[in-house]
Amino acid sequence: MASDPARRSENLVVYASGLVQGITLVTFPAAASIFTAHTGYGLTTSQYGAMFLPQVAVAIITSLAGGRVTARVGAKGAFLLGLAANLLSMVVLLASQLLIGDHALGYPLLLVATAALGAGFGLTVPSLNTFAAAFHPTASDRAVLVLNALLGLGTALAPVFVAVFVGLGFWWGLPVLSGILIVVIGLVALRLPLATGLATSRSRARVPPVFWLFAAIAVAYGVIETMSGNWAGPFMTTSLRATAVEASLALTAFWAFATIGRIVFAALERVLTVRWIYRIIPLLVAIAYLFMSIAPPSPPVAIALFALAGFGCSALLPLTISIGEARLATMPAAAAGALIAFYQVGYGLAAFGVGPARAAGIELPAVFRIAAVVAIAVSVLAFAITRRTASR
Repeated sequence: MASDPARRSENLVVYASGLVQGITLVTFPAAASIFTAHTGYGLTTSQYGAMFLPQVAVAIITSLAGGRVTARVGAKGAFLLGLAANLLSMVVLLASQLLIGDHALGYPLLLVATAALGAGFGLTVPSLNTFAAAFHPTASDRAVLVLNALLGLGTALAPVFVAVFVGLGFWWGLPVLSGILIVVIGLVALRLPLATGLATSRSRARVPPVFWLFAAIAVAYGVIETMSGNWAGPFMTTSLRATAVEASLALTAFWAFATIGRIVFAALERVLTVRWIYRIIPLLVAIAYLFMSIAPPSPPVAIALFALAGFGCSALLPLTISIGEARLATMPAAAAGALIAFYQVGYGLAAFGVGPARAAGIELPAVFRIAAVVAIAVSVLAFAITRRTASR
């Protein structure tokens, strides 16, 4: 099967889609300076933060509905709908550029664009994870890790592309590039079967009790990842008095090592069993966050700790999805989407919950200490899930 030209083309589409999805997903955060600059959209910090609320809400809804969508239109259809939503997001973002001086009309367009991006993420990412696992039945964990490594690479490339296009005088080159890549992938995908071989049903799938353990891990992972992804910069500048460059390096270190970790653990799967990787890596995040919160480190040490946190986060969500799909046999088409939805819940809790906590007088080091406890809880849940699972 692996040598079949059609299957090779399918794998290429899946992995290329992961890379492009990563680029598309970070298009808005990467262009933050354009959205908040007086010479750009002129959004306040609160307006910029609220711009992502539709994305999170719609991503949760579409992820949960993904199983029903797949039952109606098939895995390929759900994937193509996700690509269409991503393309719509980029088109609306480009249209908003024409109204950059009209806040009353431009801001609602940005909200529509982020909502469409949430729909694209909620439909495309679960489909890609399902494809990767189904196309490599004897090495599903490694395939899902590689896919998510490419998605992570895309998130790291987006800021680079924005910097290049801003330097060339047209920041909107990134949504144009993303849109072109999405169209190319969609046209190639239309000619491929993209069949998973998984049974789909329009009836409500039975949810086994173990699903809620996976869901709890997905929520907790969303929290601990977002603590670095969204709050590394403020922690560096406010708690450690680091420079803006050092804060940027901390965030870069986190995402870079999250991507590197997925590649490393995909290779280590041949040596170290998946269940032990799954159990141990949350403790790396806990160690990093505890060191950051107990005694504030110097900025260079903090950058290294964020790198450690990224390495610890790297394989958690991919393995939660791949192990979950294997264990949740009664809901194969819905498992990935449901877990992505719960991950988004955790993202929302950390992205929007830390602000009120800080307003209530809880400093960021204390919040990171709480996140360390959450990471330890993830390790405990991973032990509970895998203790009766044979070595893989």
